[in-house]
Amino acid sequence: MIIDLRSDTVTIPTTEMKEAMFNAKVGDDVFEDDETVNNLEALGATLFGKEAAIYCPSGTMTNQIAIKLNTNSPGEIICDELSHVYKYEGGGIGFNSGLASKLLKGNNGRLTAAQIEAAINPDDVHFPETQLVSLENTCNKGGGTIYELEEIKKIKRLCADKNLKLHLDGARVFNAIVEADYSAKDIGAVFDTISVCLSKGLGAPVGSLLLGTTTDIKKARRIRKLFGGGMRQAGYIAAAGIYGLENNIERLKEDHHKAKELGSTLEGLSYVKKVLPVFTNIVVFEVVDAIDYTTIITKLEKKNLRCVAFGPQQIRLVTHLNYTDDMHVEAINILNSLS
Repeated sequence: MIIDLRSDTVTIPTTEMKEAMFNAKVGDDVFEDDETVNNLEALGATLFGKEAAIYCPSGTMTNQIAIKLNTNSPGEIICDELSHVYKYEGGGIGFNSGLASKLLKGNNGRLTAAQIEAAINPDDVHFPETQLVSLENTCNKGGGTIYELEEIKKIKRLCADKNLKLHLDGARVFNAIVEADYSAKDIGAVFDTISVCLSKGLGAPVGSLLLGTTTDIKKARRIRKLFGGGMRQAGYIAAAGIYGLENNIERLKEDHHKAKELGSTLEGLSYVKKVLPVFTNIVVFEVVDAIDYTTIITKLEKKNLRCVAFGPQQIRLVTHLNYTDDMHVEAINILNSLS
């Protein structure tokens, strides 16, 4: 039995999801006549109380489209130094949108309104014009950390006052929603644009949605075409997204519970120096200085438990839809066996 905890992107569609995909009604999405894609976009927009949505192949694409449509080069984006849009999207901010990046050191990926206000550039020709703030909720590199809604609202008020756009990289936003005391519509009300991934906790094989105003999404369609993201009979994969949104949100709590149990297990092991607080489905732990962390990864791999390096002496485990109860018991046994 292979236990793959490298990411929640490794999930395989369930029988029910594959059935929905097989039975999808499709058309040509570039002509906007794929019924299933249209239904997915409408469902996503409705969930968050936004006017419209566009379906794209990846979260990187939805983030990069949002950054481009919310700004005009030359300018600057403010984001946390751990942000996916900065660290893991191939330098797209500069390449695609011609922006500088103002990187802030938040609390495990979470920024405050006060930090952002202090980072806004003055109206001076020597500085790029601050145009956009991007938040990530949950923050992958921060260990699945969750923003409090009140802080997001403070940031929104600041952005409105300073005439800045506010974007959410919501790759794992449903993990935040099921764990926090706010709803999708609460989130939708405070962001100009929102990127929502369907291929992580929701278990779809591919795809992300970008949500915004009707005007924003019309512009996004032009940018998507420019980026090569126009798809034809995409309803076959969009159907998986619909199934995930309708069936797999509340069950994310199961992933969080298992992640917390993995974290508790790791805290008592001799090769573990520290376990980061477990907020959602991401577990990050630091290996003691005397052991090279790659040695632990290799040993776990030999015992059929897959994980990834996450920084100097750090290892990440991510729970997900296909991580069964039996796998969970075995994973705990494997982690204990190395101690």
